[in-house]
Amino acid sequence: MSQILDVYLRDTKAGELVRDDDGTLAFAYASDYLASKDAQAISVSMPLQEEPYADRIVQAYFAGLLPDESARQRLARALGVSESNSFGLLEVIGGECAGALTLMPAGQPSPNALTWAGQQAQPLSQNRLAEILALLRSRPLLGGMLGVRLSLAGAQDKLAVCMVDGHVALATNGQPTTHILKPHIEGLAGTIENEVFCMRLAKKVGLMAPGVSKGRAGKTDYYLIERYDRTIDSAGLVSRVHQEDFCQALGIAPQFKYEDEGGPSVQQSLALLGNHARAPAAETIAFLRMLMFHFLIGNADAHGKNYALLYRTNAPDLAPVYDALCTAAYPSITKRLAMSIGQRNLPDTIHLKHWRTLVPDTAPAQRLLRQEMLAMTQSVLSASEELARELRDESIDHPIIRKIQKVIRKRAEHLAHSL
Repeated sequence: MSQILDVYLRDTKAGELVRDDDGTLAFAYASDYLASKDAQAISVSMPLQEEPYADRIVQAYFAGLLPDESARQRLARALGVSESNSFGLLEVIGGECAGALTLMPAGQPSPNALTWAGQQAQPLSQNRLAEILALLRSRPLLGGMLGVRLSLAGAQDKLAVCMVDGHVALATNGQPTTHILKPHIEGLAGTIENEVFCMRLAKKVGLMAPGVSKGRAGKTDYYLIERYDRTIDSAGLVSRVHQEDFCQALGIAPQFKYEDEGGPSVQQSLALLGNHARAPAAETIAFLRMLMFHFLIGNADAHGKNYALLYRTNAPDLAPVYDALCTAAYPSITKRLAMSIGQRNLPDTIHLKHWRTLVPDTAPAQRLLRQEMLAMTQSVLSASEELARELRDESIDHPIIRKIQKVIRKRAEHLAHSL
């Protein structure tokens, strides 16, 4: 007998996710939703149509709402669900996902897509927050805990939370959250300071980037980032904003997020923006600037799930920078770039001629690329020194910051030599 989850976009039922007896998935838009003048596709990979979408594209999209890699394995064990059963996992934790989707067992009441900030959230004491951070190692996203239905993609342990009067609060019953909290990555020193530094640097050099901070619960440090897929109005009303990562938009399963494994390439990403973005030319430049930034800070892990489309209107914009981390500071992490530049994925082998392949072979396009590269290189270099001083004034310091600055200087020198 088939199983069904109702799929809501904000507070409107957009369709149904169906799992057949053989485990295959299908998704179909609701007929009354299709008839609405406000109907919006949930993904570039699944345009509005009456016919159901079949397993391959549906699995790729909905699996992209779930944690990746070991976090997914640990979550599945904690819930007693098969790791490959995306439907079963979403049935338990799909109440609050990235973007504006909510998945509910068929027939349950419609979720409320709007809520007052902090309403029904459970403020956590420092001790309780420390306990929850420790629990995340064995139970990612707190999956299966009473009232907690949260799902976030990615391989790193994390938790979606609300902030109530400056305190971390745990959302329940699918309530929209406002922030994402991450403990440090075990086995890698200074990941919190690393990500705080890189994300603030992104904002400092003019990229769109959400606010980030470092917090502490008991003896446990954590990283806190504002959700760019949520808005809070002046009255404190929280709204969901739809988004999808590049893998979802291109119909690529999350386990293949790296280009070498069939994941999105720079060329596919540029085509996605060119064909679907609200302002293709502007978003193309914004994407190339993000690509340059990740190169300069030594982030080899900027794969297809770390870029996204954000739907403020029916036509998307490129989402702000997220998950920016200097992986080059850790010898145990591969140096190969998640997306190659001019068919090269080792940073030391990438020169201006390889960057030139990313834009049309015309004088204006080539000139603009060189100008953007020069400006980004100079900006990252100067801003990194200023930012390190600012963070020290906030008592945020770690040897990893000096390593990041060393990587930036080396990469900037390498690019400057090409330019």
